[in-house]
Amino acid sequence: MRERKLPLLAVDGGGTKCLAVFADREEHILGQGRSGSCNYQGIGIEAASREITAAIRAAMEEVRQSEPQIAGDGPWKVECAVFGLAGLDTEHDRTILDAMIHNILAELDIQVDQLLVENDGFAALLGATGGEAGILVVAGTGSIAFGINEAGMTARAGGWGHRVGDEGSGYWIGKQAITAILKSADGREQATALTNEIHSYLGLANTDALVNWTYGPDYSIEKVAELSQLVSQAAEQGDKVAAGILRMAAEELVQTAKAVIDRLSLGPQRFAMVLQGGVLQNARMVRAYVEQQVKLYAPNVQIDTARRDPIYGVIAQGMFLLRHQKQDSEKEV
Repeated sequence: MRERKLPLLAVDGGGTKCLAVFADREEHILGQGRSGSCNYQGIGIEAASREITAAIRAAMEEVRQSEPQIAGDGPWKVECAVFGLAGLDTEHDRTILDAMIHNILAELDIQVDQLLVENDGFAALLGATGGEAGILVVAGTGSIAFGINEAGMTARAGGWGHRVGDEGSGYWIGKQAITAILKSADGREQATALTNEIHSYLGLANTDALVNWTYGPDYSIEKVAELSQLVSQAAEQGDKVAAGILRMAAEELVQTAKAVIDRLSLGPQRFAMVLQGGVLQNARMVRAYVEQQVKLYAPNVQIDTARRDPIYGVIAQGMFLLRHQKQDSEKEV
Protein backbone atom coordinates (compact mmCIF):
# COMPACT_ATOMS: atom_id res chain seq x y z
CA MET A 1 0.00 0.00 0.00
CA ARG A 2 1.34 3.42 -0.89
CA GLU A 3 1.72 5.76 2.06
CA ARG A 4 1.77 9.11 0.21
CA LYS A 5 1.33 10.87 -3.07
CA LEU A 6 4.30 11.74 -5.21
CA PRO A 7 4.50 15.53 -5.54
CA LEU A 8 5.63 15.84 -9.15
CA LEU A 9 5.99 14.05 -12.46
CA ALA A 10 7.95 16.16 -14.96
CA VAL A 11 8.49 15.14 -18.59
CA ASP A 12 10.71 16.91 -21.12
CA GLY A 13 9.77 15.47 -24.49
CA GLY A 14 11.86 16.81 -27.35
CA GLY A 15 12.79 15.98 -30.90
CA THR A 16 15.91 14.11 -29.80
CA LYS A 17 15.05 12.50 -26.46
CA CYS A 18 12.38 12.15 -23.82
CA LEU A 19 13.30 12.51 -20.12
CA ALA A 20 10.81 11.77 -17.34
CA VAL A 21 11.44 12.36 -13.63
CA PHE A 22 9.56 12.02 -10.38
CA ALA A 23 10.59 14.67 -7.83
CA ASP A 24 9.76 15.69 -4.27
CA ARG A 25 8.93 19.23 -3.12
CA GLU A 26 12.62 19.99 -2.54
CA GLU A 27 13.24 19.20 -6.24
CA HIS A 28 15.16 16.03 -5.37
CA ILE A 29 14.81 13.54 -8.19
CA LEU A 30 13.41 10.23 -6.93
CA GLY A 31 13.55 8.42 -10.24
CA GLN A 32 14.14 9.16 -13.89
CA GLY A 33 13.78 7.44 -17.23
CA ARG A 34 14.97 8.24 -20.72
CA SER A 35 13.82 7.25 -24.19
CA GLY A 36 14.04 8.53 -27.77
CA SER A 37 12.41 11.29 -29.78
CA CYS A 38 8.76 11.93 -28.94
CA ASN A 39 7.82 14.75 -31.33
CA TYR A 40 4.63 13.37 -32.83
CA GLN A 41 4.97 15.63 -35.86
CA GLY A 42 8.10 13.76 -36.85
CA ILE A 43 7.45 10.18 -35.75
CA GLY A 44 3.67 9.92 -35.44
CA ILE A 45 1.33 9.70 -32.46
CA GLU A 46 1.80 5.98 -31.76
CA ALA A 47 5.59 6.17 -31.72
CA ALA A 48 5.58 9.35 -29.62
CA SER A 49 3.21 7.76 -27.13
CA ARG A 50 5.40 4.68 -26.94
CA GLU A 51 8.54 6.72 -26.19
CA ILE A 52 6.87 8.84 -23.48
CA THR A 53 5.39 5.73 -21.89
CA ALA A 54 8.80 4.03 -21.88
CA ALA A 55 10.48 7.01 -20.19
CA ILE A 56 7.81 7.28 -17.48
CA ARG A 57 7.82 3.53 -16.90
CA ALA A 58 11.61 3.57 -16.42
CA ALA A 59 11.25 6.46 -13.95
CA MET A 60 8.61 4.51 -12.04
CA GLU A 61 10.98 1.58 -11.74
CA GLU A 62 13.70 3.81 -10.26
CA VAL A 63 11.20 5.19 -7.75
CA ARG A 64 10.36 1.63 -6.71
CA GLN A 65 14.04 1.10 -5.98
CA SER A 66 14.67 4.39 -4.15
CA GLU A 67 11.28 4.73 -2.41
CA PRO A 68 10.07 1.23 -1.51
CA GLN A 69 6.98 2.60 0.24
CA ILE A 70 5.71 3.79 -3.16
CA ALA A 71 5.59 0.22 -4.47
CA GLY A 72 2.48 -1.85 -4.21
CA ASP A 73 -0.86 -2.49 -5.83
CA GLY A 74 -3.24 0.16 -7.07
CA PRO A 75 -2.73 3.40 -8.95
CA TRP A 76 0.18 5.78 -8.57
CA LYS A 77 -1.05 9.10 -7.19
CA VAL A 78 0.72 12.29 -8.24
CA GLU A 79 -0.13 15.81 -7.09
CA CYS A 80 1.09 17.55 -10.23
CA ALA A 81 2.29 16.40 -13.66
CA VAL A 82 3.89 18.77 -16.16
CA PHE A 83 4.74 17.79 -19.73
CA GLY A 84 6.94 19.99 -21.93
CA LEU A 85 6.47 18.54 -25.41
CA ALA A 86 7.94 19.33 -28.80
CA GLY A 87 5.33 19.65 -31.53
CA LEU A 88 2.81 21.61 -29.45
CA ASP A 89 2.47 24.65 -31.69
CA THR A 90 -1.25 25.05 -32.43
CA GLU A 91 -4.60 24.35 -30.78
CA HIS A 92 -4.91 21.33 -33.05
CA ASP A 93 -1.62 20.02 -31.64
CA ARG A 94 -2.90 20.63 -28.11
CA THR A 95 -6.04 18.59 -28.72
CA ILE A 96 -3.96 15.68 -30.03
CA LEU A 97 -1.33 15.81 -27.28
CA ASP A 98 -3.79 16.31 -24.43
CA ALA A 99 -5.62 13.16 -25.51
CA MET A 100 -2.33 11.27 -25.91
CA ILE A 101 -1.12 12.22 -22.40
CA HIS A 102 -4.43 11.23 -20.79
CA ASN A 103 -4.22 7.84 -22.53
CA ILE A 104 -0.63 7.34 -21.37
CA LEU A 105 -1.48 8.17 -17.75
CA ALA A 106 -4.44 5.79 -17.88
CA GLU A 107 -2.27 3.01 -19.33
CA LEU A 108 0.33 3.47 -16.57
CA ASP A 109 -2.41 3.75 -13.91
CA ILE A 110 -1.22 7.18 -12.77
CA GLN A 111 -3.79 9.48 -11.17
CA VAL A 112 -2.91 13.18 -11.36
CA ASP A 113 -4.52 15.99 -9.37
CA GLN A 114 -3.21 18.76 -11.61
CA LEU A 115 -1.98 18.34 -15.19
CA LEU A 116 -0.22 20.86 -17.43
CA VAL A 117 0.89 20.20 -21.02
CA GLU A 118 3.10 22.91 -22.57
CA ASN A 119 5.52 23.39 -25.45
CA ASP A 120 8.99 22.13 -24.49
CA GLY A 121 10.58 25.47 -25.41
CA PHE A 122 8.50 27.40 -22.87
CA ALA A 123 9.52 24.98 -20.14
CA ALA A 124 13.16 25.32 -21.13
CA LEU A 125 12.83 29.13 -21.01
CA LEU A 126 11.63 29.09 -17.41
CA GLY A 127 14.39 26.70 -16.45
CA ALA A 128 17.02 28.87 -18.12
CA THR A 129 15.90 32.30 -16.87
CA GLY A 130 14.24 31.41 -13.57
CA GLY A 131 11.33 33.63 -14.58
CA GLU A 132 13.56 36.70 -15.05
CA ALA A 133 13.41 38.79 -18.23
CA GLY A 134 15.27 36.96 -20.98
CA ILE A 135 15.15 34.96 -24.16
CA LEU A 136 16.03 31.38 -24.91
CA VAL A 137 17.21 30.44 -28.39
CA VAL A 138 17.27 26.71 -29.05
CA ALA A 139 18.88 25.09 -32.08
CA GLY A 140 19.02 21.34 -31.74
CA THR A 141 17.17 18.93 -34.02
CA GLY A 142 14.65 21.77 -34.42
CA SER A 143 14.85 25.46 -33.56
CA ILE A 144 12.75 28.02 -31.69
CA ALA A 145 13.08 31.17 -29.61
CA PHE A 146 11.06 31.98 -26.51
CA GLY A 147 11.14 35.11 -24.37
CA ILE A 148 9.70 36.64 -21.24
CA ASN A 149 9.81 40.27 -20.10
CA GLU A 150 9.63 41.91 -16.66
CA ALA A 151 5.84 42.13 -16.91
CA GLY A 152 5.60 38.38 -17.37
CA MET A 153 4.55 38.62 -21.02
CA THR A 154 5.87 35.82 -23.22
CA ALA A 155 6.51 35.50 -26.95
CA ARG A 156 7.89 32.90 -29.33
CA ALA A 157 9.20 32.79 -32.86
CA GLY A 158 10.05 29.87 -35.10
CA GLY A 159 9.58 26.28 -34.08
CA TRP A 160 7.10 25.52 -36.85
CA GLY A 161 8.50 22.08 -37.56
CA HIS A 162 10.86 20.55 -40.08
CA ARG A 163 8.55 20.81 -43.10
CA VAL A 164 8.02 24.57 -43.06
CA GLY A 165 10.33 25.96 -40.38
CA ASP A 166 13.04 25.12 -37.82
CA GLU A 167 15.48 27.35 -39.69
CA GLY A 168 19.04 27.15 -38.37
CA SER A 169 18.42 23.81 -36.66
CA GLY A 170 20.47 20.66 -37.01
CA TYR A 171 17.91 19.22 -39.41
CA TRP A 172 17.85 22.42 -41.47
CA ILE A 173 21.66 22.45 -41.68
CA GLY A 174 21.76 18.78 -42.65
CA LYS A 175 19.17 19.30 -45.36
CA GLN A 176 21.11 22.28 -46.71
CA ALA A 177 24.22 20.11 -46.83
CA ILE A 178 22.45 17.45 -48.92
CA THR A 179 21.17 20.15 -51.27
CA ALA A 180 24.68 21.58 -51.60
CA ILE A 181 26.06 18.16 -52.55
CA LEU A 182 23.42 17.77 -55.26
CA LYS A 183 24.12 21.27 -56.61
CA SER A 184 27.82 20.51 -56.63
CA ALA A 185 27.18 17.33 -58.63
CA ASP A 186 25.19 19.42 -61.15
CA GLY A 187 27.87 22.08 -61.40
CA ARG A 188 25.55 24.68 -59.82
CA GLU A 189 27.69 24.88 -56.67
CA GLN A 190 31.42 24.68 -56.10
CA ALA A 191 32.98 21.40 -54.98
CA THR A 192 32.72 20.70 -51.27
CA ALA A 193 34.29 18.30 -48.79
CA LEU A 194 30.76 17.58 -47.59
CA THR A 195 30.27 15.23 -50.53
CA ASN A 196 32.80 12.63 -49.38
CA GLU A 197 32.18 13.24 -45.68
CA ILE A 198 28.44 12.68 -45.86
CA HIS A 199 28.70 9.77 -48.30
CA SER A 200 31.10 8.09 -45.87
CA TYR A 201 29.02 8.87 -42.77
CA LEU A 202 25.88 7.38 -44.31
CA GLY A 203 27.73 4.44 -45.87
CA LEU A 204 26.87 5.45 -49.42
CA ALA A 205 28.93 4.94 -52.58
CA ASN A 206 28.02 8.09 -54.49
CA THR A 207 25.58 10.96 -54.92
CA ASP A 208 23.04 8.79 -56.75
CA ALA A 209 22.93 6.60 -53.66
CA LEU A 210 22.46 9.74 -51.54
CA VAL A 211 19.38 10.65 -53.57
CA ASN A 212 17.97 7.14 -53.12
CA TRP A 213 18.68 7.33 -49.37
CA THR A 214 16.93 10.71 -49.14
CA TYR A 215 13.74 9.28 -50.63
CA GLY A 216 14.06 5.86 -49.00
CA PRO A 217 12.96 4.32 -45.69
CA ASP A 218 16.23 5.04 -43.86
CA TYR A 219 15.78 8.81 -44.12
CA SER A 220 14.82 10.40 -40.81
CA ILE A 221 14.80 13.82 -39.18
CA GLU A 222 17.26 12.66 -36.53
CA LYS A 223 19.71 11.20 -39.06
CA VAL A 224 19.69 14.35 -41.19
CA ALA A 225 20.18 16.47 -38.06
CA GLU A 226 23.30 14.42 -37.26
CA LEU A 227 24.84 15.67 -40.52
CA SER A 228 25.11 19.16 -39.01
CA GLN A 229 28.14 17.94 -37.06
CA LEU A 230 29.91 17.14 -40.32
CA VAL A 231 29.05 20.58 -41.68
CA SER A 232 30.59 22.21 -38.61
CA GLN A 233 33.73 20.12 -38.90
CA ALA A 234 34.13 20.88 -42.61
CA ALA A 235 33.65 24.59 -41.98
CA GLU A 236 36.32 24.56 -39.26
CA GLN A 237 38.67 22.97 -41.82
CA GLY A 238 38.06 25.75 -44.34
CA ASP A 239 35.31 24.38 -46.57
CA LYS A 240 33.57 27.45 -48.01
CA VAL A 241 30.27 25.71 -48.80
CA ALA A 242 29.98 24.37 -45.25
CA ALA A 243 30.89 27.77 -43.81
CA GLY A 244 28.22 29.38 -45.97
CA ILE A 245 25.59 26.98 -44.66
CA LEU A 246 26.52 27.76 -41.07
CA ARG A 247 26.41 31.49 -41.78
CA MET A 248 22.89 31.16 -43.19
CA ALA A 249 21.86 29.10 -40.15
CA ALA A 250 23.25 31.73 -37.79
CA GLU A 251 21.47 34.54 -39.64
CA GLU A 252 18.16 32.66 -39.38
CA LEU A 253 18.64 32.24 -35.62
CA VAL A 254 19.52 35.92 -35.22
CA GLN A 255 16.32 36.95 -37.01
CA THR A 256 14.32 34.60 -34.79
CA ALA A 257 15.86 36.10 -31.65
CA LYS A 258 15.26 39.65 -32.89
CA ALA A 259 11.59 38.91 -33.47
CA VAL A 260 11.13 37.90 -29.83
CA ILE A 261 13.18 40.85 -28.57
CA ASP A 262 10.99 43.26 -30.56
CA ARG A 263 7.66 41.72 -29.52
CA LEU A 264 8.61 41.99 -25.84
CA SER A 265 10.26 45.42 -26.14
CA LEU A 266 13.45 44.04 -24.63
CA GLY A 267 15.83 45.96 -26.91
CA PRO A 268 16.87 48.79 -24.55
CA GLN A 269 16.57 46.70 -21.37
CA ARG A 270 19.00 44.47 -19.56
CA PHE A 271 18.06 40.84 -20.15
CA ALA A 272 19.64 37.41 -20.40
CA MET A 273 19.99 35.38 -23.57
CA VAL A 274 20.46 31.66 -23.16
CA LEU A 275 21.63 29.54 -26.10
CA GLN A 276 20.77 25.86 -25.99
CA GLY A 277 20.73 22.86 -28.28
CA GLY A 278 23.46 20.90 -30.02
CA VAL A 279 24.01 23.42 -32.82
CA LEU A 280 24.47 26.43 -30.53
CA GLN A 281 26.55 24.52 -28.02
CA ASN A 282 28.83 22.71 -30.48
CA ALA A 283 29.00 24.75 -33.69
CA ARG A 284 31.32 27.54 -32.60
CA MET A 285 30.90 29.57 -35.78
CA VAL A 286 27.11 29.66 -35.38
CA ARG A 287 27.21 30.54 -31.69
CA ALA A 288 29.81 33.30 -32.13
CA TYR A 289 27.83 34.95 -34.94
CA VAL A 290 24.54 34.80 -33.02
CA GLU A 291 26.13 36.32 -29.92
CA GLN A 292 27.82 39.07 -31.94
CA GLN A 293 24.76 40.11 -33.92
CA VAL A 294 22.32 40.07 -30.99
CA LYS A 295 24.75 42.17 -28.93
CA LEU A 296 24.85 44.74 -31.74
CA TYR A 297 21.04 44.78 -31.83
CA ALA A 298 20.48 44.81 -28.06
CA PRO A 299 23.66 46.13 -26.32
CA ASN A 300 22.39 45.36 -22.81
CA VAL A 301 21.93 41.65 -23.44
CA GLN A 302 23.84 39.35 -21.11
CA ILE A 303 24.91 36.00 -22.57
CA ASP A 304 24.09 33.32 -20.03
CA THR A 305 26.44 30.36 -20.30
CA ALA A 306 24.44 28.17 -17.93
CA ARG A 307 23.50 24.85 -19.50
CA ARG A 308 20.87 23.42 -17.18
CA ASP A 309 18.94 20.63 -18.77
CA PRO A 310 15.46 21.75 -19.94
CA ILE A 311 13.94 19.21 -17.53
CA TYR A 312 14.66 21.70 -14.75
CA GLY A 313 12.38 24.16 -16.47
CA VAL A 314 9.59 21.57 -16.45
CA ILE A 315 10.30 20.90 -12.78
CA ALA A 316 10.23 24.66 -12.07
CA GLN A 317 6.79 24.90 -13.64
CA GLY A 318 5.57 22.01 -11.52
CA MET A 319 6.94 23.51 -8.32
CA PHE A 320 5.26 26.82 -9.13
CA LEU A 321 1.92 25.03 -9.52
CA LEU A 322 2.44 23.06 -6.30
CA ARG A 323 3.21 26.22 -4.31
CA HIS A 324 0.08 27.96 -5.58
CA GLN A 325 -1.94 24.84 -4.98
CA LYS A 326 -0.78 24.83 -1.35
CA GLN A 327 -1.49 28.55 -0.93
CA ASP A 328 -5.01 28.14 -2.32
CA SER A 329 -5.65 25.26 0.08
CA GLU A 330 -4.46 27.31 3.04
CA LYS A 331 -6.76 30.19 2.06
CA GLU A 332 -9.73 27.85 1.93
CA VAL A 333 -8.94 26.65 5.47
